[in-house]
Amino acid sequence: MSKKLSFWTLCLLALCAIVVIYSCTKSKAAEPQNYPKALADYGDFKTLVGQVEQYRQQRLVNLNDFLKMQKEPNTIVLDTRSANRYAARHLKGAISLPFTDFTQANLARLIPDANTRVLIYCNNNFMGDQVNFATKTAAPSAANNHTPVTLALNIPTYINLYGYGYKNIYELDELVNMTDGRVQFEGAAR
Repeated sequence: MSKKLSFWTLCLLALCAIVVIYSCTKSKAAEPQNYPKALADYGDFKTLVGQVEQYRQQRLVNLNDFLKMQKEPNTIVLDTRSANRYAARHLKGAISLPFTDFTQANLARLIPDANTRVLIYCNNNFMGDQVNFATKTAAPSAANNHTPVTLALNIPTYINLYGYGYKNIYELDELVNMTDGRVQFEGAAR
């Protein structure tokens, strides 16, 4: 009988060990972690927006000036739309860096000289192709006091470029028809 008792005692001890191990791992997983605050600071962003607002107003250009500047040395046209929209249709000669890929390292790789003139445009600069240049506007609703809200990619692009140290930025300030003969496009959907 003592052999049987010791077998059952061992089984009971093993079961207790399993319960203890399980409860220890379970309680560790449920414990809250003390992570540092996220790397997002609304105050820093507001300060940057305040610095950029008047500066940007002086660097909005019409299509004729944009096209003229595009041909000048030390100038690039930057398309920050998604990679698939860029591949489908973009301004001829534009380079792509999707806004979601903006980092100091990526920008430095693409634009090593912070004095380079950077020309920007976005979906809200072109009409006539609602697939590749879909207008970014929130329709009137109760949430926005029944008024439309324009949500152009140009503005966060401008703010971020400025924040990363690129100050020689110019932005297309017109809504251009896709059929305007002065504008040339490249991409699969030309």
